[in-house]
Amino acid sequence: MSAEPDGPEDRLRRFATIWSRAVFPVTSTSATRPEFEERLLPVARLLSEALRARSFDADAGRTAGAALVEAHCTDPEALSRTLDCVDAYLVLYCGEDGDREDLRARSARLQHAMAAGFAQALRERTLAEQEAVARAALEAQGVVAQALHATEARFRAVFEGAAIGIGIADLEGNVLQVNGALRRMFGLSEHALRGRKVKEWVHPDDAPQTWRLYDELVRGEREHYHLEKAFYRPDGTVLWTNLTVSLLRDADGDPQYQLALMEDTTERRLLNLRLRYEATHDALTGLPNRAFFFERLEKALGAGGGQRFGLCYLDLDGFKTVNDSLGHAAGDRLLVEVADRLQACATASGEMVARLGGDEFVALTTGPDTERTVDELAARIMNALLAPISVDGRELTVRGSIGIVEGPAGERSAAEVLRSADITMYRAKSAGGNRFELADPEADARAITRHGLTTALPTALDRGEFFIEYQPLVHLGDGSVRGAEALVRWLHPQHGVLSPDRFIPLAEHTGLIVPLGRWVLEQSVRQAREWRDRHGGEALGPLRINVNLSPCQLTHPGLVQDTVDILERTGVAPDALCLEVTESALIGADDDLLKPLRRLAEMGVDIALDDFGTGYSNLANLRRLPVSVLKLDRSFTQSMQRFPADPVDLKIVEGIVSLAHSLDLAVTVEGVETGAQAEQLRVLGCDTAQGWYYARPGPPERLHELALVDATG
Repeated sequence: MSAEPDGPEDRLRRFATIWSRAVFPVTSTSATRPEFEERLLPVARLLSEALRARSFDADAGRTAGAALVEAHCTDPEALSRTLDCVDAYLVLYCGEDGDREDLRARSARLQHAMAAGFAQALRERTLAEQEAVARAALEAQGVVAQALHATEARFRAVFEGAAIGIGIADLEGNVLQVNGALRRMFGLSEHALRGRKVKEWVHPDDAPQTWRLYDELVRGEREHYHLEKAFYRPDGTVLWTNLTVSLLRDADGDPQYQLALMEDTTERRLLNLRLRYEATHDALTGLPNRAFFFERLEKALGAGGGQRFGLCYLDLDGFKTVNDSLGHAAGDRLLVEVADRLQACATASGEMVARLGGDEFVALTTGPDTERTVDELAARIMNALLAPISVDGRELTVRGSIGIVEGPAGERSAAEVLRSADITMYRAKSAGGNRFELADPEADARAITRHGLTTALPTALDRGEFFIEYQPLVHLGDGSVRGAEALVRWLHPQHGVLSPDRFIPLAEHTGLIVPLGRWVLEQSVRQAREWRDRHGGEALGPLRINVNLSPCQLTHPGLVQDTVDILERTGVAPDALCLEVTESALIGADDDLLKPLRRLAEMGVDIALDDFGTGYSNLANLRRLPVSVLKLDRSFTQSMQRFPADPVDLKIVEGIVSLAHSLDLAVTVEGVETGAQAEQLRVLGCDTAQGWYYARPGPPERLHELALVDATG
C-alpha cells in the first residue's frame, strides 16, 4: 500500500489521479491517461479552492462541469463517475483541517453546480449541433433541383446519425418523419410516431407559454422557440427534454414544415433533483438544512399582505454529556429521534422544521396569526420532548431551550431574525433551560453590545483605550487623605466611557483580565511613585494605592512575580500597595489559593477583604486569611444616611469593627455620601472611608489637590 501524500499539492495530485482513472475509460479523447490527468489537475485545484473558500462560489463548480465537456467527457457516465469521485474523495484529500460537516455540505453544493455547468456546456454544444442540422434541413428544402439528390443524402446522413431526437411535422401538426434517436427516446416505432398529432403531447407540467409559442410558430409569426418540456412515454414514465422547434419555409419564404430537435434530459434532471436534495437536507436526520431554511425564511420575510412569521430556535440541554458519556453514535441516534418528533410537531400549512447543525433545530410558522400559532408550536415541541428516548437500552431524558421570535414580514432580514432567536434561546438556557422565552429587543441590544465589547477587548489594551481614575481613601479620625483606590475605565470609541461592571466580567470570561489587571497594577503603582516624587512623601504622608484583584488573577501563577517586578521597577515600597480581594472569591479557599496572598502579605503588601459581609463567610474564617484590612460593604451603612440610623445596622457595624480590631484588622467603609454618615462611622470606630462625600473617582491631579489641602491645613 502506498504512503499517504504529505502536502496539500500531493493530496491534490492524488485526487486528480483517482478522478482521471475513473473517468478516462468513458472519455472520447486521443490523449493518454497521464495526459488526461494533467488536463484534470487545474480543474481539481479549482474545486479544492472552492471547497475551502471563505464564501461559497457556485461559479467554480459550474466552470468545473463545463471543463469536463471541453475535455470531451460528454458521456453521461463520465458525469456520474465524476460526481461519485467528488463526493467520495474531494473532502478527504482537499478538505485539510476544516469542519467535516460544513465541507460535506459544500461538496454537495459543488456537485450540484458541476452538474449544472456540465448540462449548460453540453446544451450549448448540442445547440451548435442543432443549428448545423437546421442548416442542413434548410439546404435540403431550398437547393436547386439539379443538386437535390446530393443535398437530400447529406440531410439524411445528418438526420439519421444525430445523437439528438429529430422530428418533422407539417403545419397542421401531423408528424411526417422521425429519426432513430427520437424513436428510442419514446420507445415507439416510426409507424407509431408518424401517426401522432403534435398537440396530443400535452403534459400537465407544460410551461404556460408552451402552446402559445407553438401556435405563433405554425402561423409564421416566429421562426423558432426553445423550452423545457415533458412527454409521456407509452409505459407512463415521463421523458424530459430540451426542445427546440424551428419553422422551415419554402423557396418563396412561405411556412411549410416545423422541425423539432429534442435532447433527453431525464437522467440529468433526476440527478439535479438528487443533488439539490442532498445540498438542502441534513444527511443525518433528513430535515431541511441551514441553507434550505434560510431560503424559506427569506421568502417568508419577503411576503407582504399582512403576513407574519414565528420562529422557534431550539437547543438541546446537556446534549454534550450524551456525546461524552455514550459516544457520538448514540448522540446521532438521539438527534434522529428528536428530529422525527419535531417533524411531527410542524405538519400544518406554512410550518417547517430544519436542523441548523449539532443539536440546534429551528421551526418556522407563517400566516396572519403567528402570534398565537408560534406559542402553540413551541408548546408542542416542549411536549414532544417529554417522553424519554431509548438509545442502546438506556432511557434518556431530553430537554430543550427555545428562543421565539415573532413579527410582521418585511421588517427584518433573515440573519437578524436568526440572531435574535439565538440570543433569546441562550437567555432561556441561562434561566435554567427546559423552557421557552420570547425575544426582547432591549435584551437583544444588550447581548449584541456585550458581544461587540467582548470582541473589541483584545485590541483595546493595545490601542490604549483604558485609563484609571482614583477615589481617595480618607482617615475618619483627622480627615486626611491616606491613599486612593484605582478604578479602571474603558474609553470606548463608540460607547464612550464604560465603568468596570460593563467590561470586567467580559475580561474575566475571555482571560484578558490577567494582562489588563497587570497593566492596572503597574500604572497605579507608577502613579503612587509620581505622587511621592512630585509632592514629597514627608509632606503628604505615606499615600497608599489600592488595586482590585479578580478571582482569575488569584489563580494565575505569575501574580506574585508580576507584583514584585512592578514594585522593583518603580521603586515603590510594598507597604504602599494594598491588593483588594472580594470576600466571595475567598469563600472555601484552600491553602494553594491563599499561598500567593500569604507571600505578598509577608513582603509587606496589605491585603484587603473587599465587599465584606456579602459572601456569607464564617467570621472565624478571618483568622486563617492573610488580610490586614476589611472593606465593609455599603449595604451595611446605607441606613446611616438617614437620621436616626437603624439601630440594628449600628449594632452590626459596631460588632464587625470590634471583631476586626481584635484581630488587628483595619476597617474601611465604602459608599459614604453624607457628613452624618461619616461622623457616625467615626464614632463606631471605623478607620478609613471612601465615597462621594469626599470625592468621586477622578484623575490623579484631583488627589494631588485633596492631599495638598490636607498637608497644608
